[in-house]
Amino acid sequence: MLNIISLLIGLVALVSAAVAFIPLLGWANWFILPLAVIGAGIGALSPGSKAGRNLCIFVILVGALRLMLGGGII
Repeated sequence: MLNIISLLIGLVALVSAAVAFIPLLGWANWFILPLAVIGAGIGALSPGSKAGRNLCIFVILVGALRLMLGGGII
């Protein structure tokens, strides 16, 4: 059950991160990253599959890379 919740949070974060790739919307990653971290934490608590955790980690990496390229994280 926790993995499904983590997957849903990861999907919402992934879609939001895709929208944040539009120029001048990179600031949205500051809201997407904490959401993905919460999803990864929930996914880490899941005893079975780790797909939700891995999806959230991917979203964290993509969001952090976008922030670094845009100058949000130096």
